[in-house]
Amino acid sequence: MTIDRRMLLRGMGRAAAAGVVGAALAAGDTGRRAATARQSHARAEPAAPWAAAQPAVVPRTAWQAAPVRRRKPTLTASAVKAVFIHHTNSGNDYTRREVPDLIRYLSGDHTENRDWDDVGYNFFVDRTGTIYEGRAGGIANPVVGAHTMGFNIGTVGVAAIGSFGAGSTVPAPMLEAIARLSAWKLGLYGVDPRGSTVLVSTNDDSKYPKGSRVVFHTISGHRDGYWTRCPGTALYTLLPQIRDRAARLQSRPSGPASTA
Repeated sequence: MTIDRRMLLRGMGRAAAAGVVGAALAAGDTGRRAATARQSHARAEPAAPWAAAQPAVVPRTAWQAAPVRRRKPTLTASAVKAVFIHHTNSGNDYTRREVPDLIRYLSGDHTENRDWDDVGYNFFVDRTGTIYEGRAGGIANPVVGAHTMGFNIGTVGVAAIGSFGAGSTVPAPMLEAIARLSAWKLGLYGVDPRGSTVLVSTNDDSKYPKGSRVVFHTISGHRDGYWTRCPGTALYTLLPQIRDRAARLQSRPSGPASTA
């Protein structure tokens, strides 16, 4: 989906918008420790010795306009087996203050136009390397998202905010944040970021018919599971670099990767 950021911000008083977003970010920074503490009771136990440190995550309160009115309970899987990387295809010239508005716009599209219960992605990462909580349910929990049709169960959807088609530059802080987030989430379940895993398609409209058993990299791109160019050629070609960095963050030795 392509977003015209000028349309998104048109009609908003820039000063007012900056004030609201700045306050939300300040509240997110102030409340991060409290949010983490609230979620810690449901956190999966790290699978030693491959646990990686949890990166800082800005909570939903930084961008959420109002609590989600759910039509059904949050779905969770038994474990996380893979991470799917996406891009929002929304341009790269945004500022950090504009990020909450961008996420709110995407959330509105998912819930209002697509009639989903919540935003589809589990996490967002901006150009500065800041990570934002996406879908509700607890950042450490194996929450089932709506990001890769047919392969949402047991996976995590991470959306890089921007457009990363061929010839684009992917900011180094963004790559590092994606690697840190992937290392932590996969490490909770002992999954090697350089490895592979088998996922079973749940939808005939995915790239593979329902019931198909498909081997994926444990860090894959959206295009690996669905008919799309997402996450853009520039970002997709850097996935091996992200896998290697995430494995190092898990303190894994060099050599053959394990298979989940």
